[in-house]
Amino acid sequence: MADPSSYRPEPGQIPDSPGVYKFRDEHRRVIYVGKAKSLRQRLANYFQDLASLHPRTRSMVTTAASVEWTVVSTEVEALQLEYSWIKEFDPRFNVKYRDDKSYPYLAVTMNEQYPRVQVMRGHKKKGVRYFGPYAHAWAIRDTVDLLLRVFPVRTCSAGVFKNAARTDRPCLLGYIGKCSAPCVGRISADDHWDLADEFCDFMTGRTGTYLRRLEKQMTEAAEELEYERAARLRDDIGALKKAMEKNAVVLADATDADLIAVAEDELEAAVQIFHVRGGRVRGQRGWVTDKVEEITTGALVEHALQQLYGEETGDAVPKEVLVPALPDPVEPVQQWLTGRRGSGVSLRVPQRGDKKALMETVQRNAQHALVLHKTKRASDLTTRSRALEEIADALDLDSAPLRIECYDISHLQGEDVVASMVVFEDGLARKSEYRRFQIKSFAGQDDVRSMHEVITRRFRRYLAEKEKTGEWAEDGEPGLAGGTDEAPAPTEDDGRPKRFAYPPQLVVVDGGRPQVAAARRALDELGIDDIAVCGLAKRLEEVWLPDEEDPVILPRTSEGLYLLQRVRDEAHRFAIAYQRNKRGKRIRSSPLDDVPGLGTTRKQALIKHFGSVKRLRSATIDQICEVPGIGRKTAETIAAALARAVPAAPAVNTATGEIMDDVEDGAPGTTADAPGEPVTTGAPDERRGQET
Repeated sequence: MADPSSYRPEPGQIPDSPGVYKFRDEHRRVIYVGKAKSLRQRLANYFQDLASLHPRTRSMVTTAASVEWTVVSTEVEALQLEYSWIKEFDPRFNVKYRDDKSYPYLAVTMNEQYPRVQVMRGHKKKGVRYFGPYAHAWAIRDTVDLLLRVFPVRTCSAGVFKNAARTDRPCLLGYIGKCSAPCVGRISADDHWDLADEFCDFMTGRTGTYLRRLEKQMTEAAEELEYERAARLRDDIGALKKAMEKNAVVLADATDADLIAVAEDELEAAVQIFHVRGGRVRGQRGWVTDKVEEITTGALVEHALQQLYGEETGDAVPKEVLVPALPDPVEPVQQWLTGRRGSGVSLRVPQRGDKKALMETVQRNAQHALVLHKTKRASDLTTRSRALEEIADALDLDSAPLRIECYDISHLQGEDVVASMVVFEDGLARKSEYRRFQIKSFAGQDDVRSMHEVITRRFRRYLAEKEKTGEWAEDGEPGLAGGTDEAPAPTEDDGRPKRFAYPPQLVVVDGGRPQVAAARRALDELGIDDIAVCGLAKRLEEVWLPDEEDPVILPRTSEGLYLLQRVRDEAHRFAIAYQRNKRGKRIRSSPLDDVPGLGTTRKQALIKHFGSVKRLRSATIDQICEVPGIGRKTAETIAAALARAVPAAPAVNTATGEIMDDVEDGAPGTTADAPGEPVTTGAPDERRGQET
């Protein structure tokens, strides 16, 4: 635990200006980012008597080892820089709003020649119009199904679209009138784009124009005795009204607004957002956060606004944002929102009428979300804490292992040997810090030697990072900083968390005594004696410790054993996925890949001409020159490359033992093109069982 007075700046050093400040820990990792109207006054609050600070603020300042700041001209610039740094460094003590689910959106890809309507999740893409978020994907599909009667926009994937264009036959929706079938030329690209634009207009709330237009067309058709056309228009109007009824009118003046409500206690806060477009609730979402310091409701609202609109522009930022409390000061936030939208944005607290009533509904949702989250969180925290305590007691550790790293070796009959490293912090997977290794020092199958290599490489990087940051007083081994493991070496002042510089309290290996001994030996050779090591053997799920004759047996109902199993299984899954991917790339390789200057088009032309690599290998140079685009010099290079390549072994039917001589090499990218890789027809489960 650091003493804040050890890195407290002198009062005269801190400027009395707007700016953004960063707290860093002893590893130079950024752990907190904040902004201030006056840096001098704001930073002074952190260096008070520790007893007077909020518990989590106290934890932050005692974890930090230094503080630095950047002066800016205005509070708006400070707001923008704070948001950028929070996104870049992901500080562990900052307020982080976590979506309680991955919300689906209705998306229209207006950036394509033929826009497509579809369900999308995840990060938003440029040029795509989004509507929502929705609570469920089926709600989007129900809405789209109703609207396609009136706006028959393309909904198919790129593959289906291209196949329909190739065969000149539309899909089923094209036949039943729910797609305008641009794939077969029933509508031009410009007209289809206009149709998608009208679909977007309707979704944004401009419904009255289309309803009145359809009603007028229905009346005209009836007057002209075109009763079938009038009936279709009547059904279209009914479909639009039914789609509109799915979102009840909540604001009579057709308002576009976002309503944000906050429910909080001393340690946590829940935020609920209702997206109202055209007076109707078009989407809802909820976030939960830990409160790191004493923070007002207005400050929570400010962080929520950053999270909501930090990457949005234009109409995605509504004209009106209703909140339970205004940030202090409110002017910089309002200017920032106006800049994101490109026009004026009203940020205010509703006082009366329909908007205040709707805000009360949003507030009730936020309160319910907080209660639900605390119920789940209490159970999860209790279970994880008990699991970590049980592991610490069973392995005789000084404290609970808050960071656990697990390693596993994977190969297929000694080929493509790889290893995985997974990280669990506070009992939860931290996938951003997973790492993969290729075994480089030897060939063949030797799990013990592989484990020794991987542990050595990982912790050499750890020592190298300590040396770079000045934490390692003694001279390290030569060449430590020049390692070639997959994690890139960070720059001197890099505060990003994805590094090899953070040691675990516990190393778990997948295996028994030999693997544990290899891991312990690797750490001893590097002079590391403050990291515990254990192994989890699959057969009886016993826990092995270095230099112990007998394993530690945890009860089958133990939460600690369950956590170790989860860590081990995750390392095994990650290793298997990498090994299969690596093997797949090798199998898909072709002798033609080694021919310099031979691209995909000419390789495909060669295979199309000869039928297989086997026939190409037996062809003469003059015959190879007959392929369009292949000159004599290239033909000679191809012949030489194929002559050097080892032909694939003959395929064997494992059920009968028959050698299948008539099987020929396929096109590049098939199994038979892999040199020395026999083709087998055994059951997939039998082959999969040989992976370790």
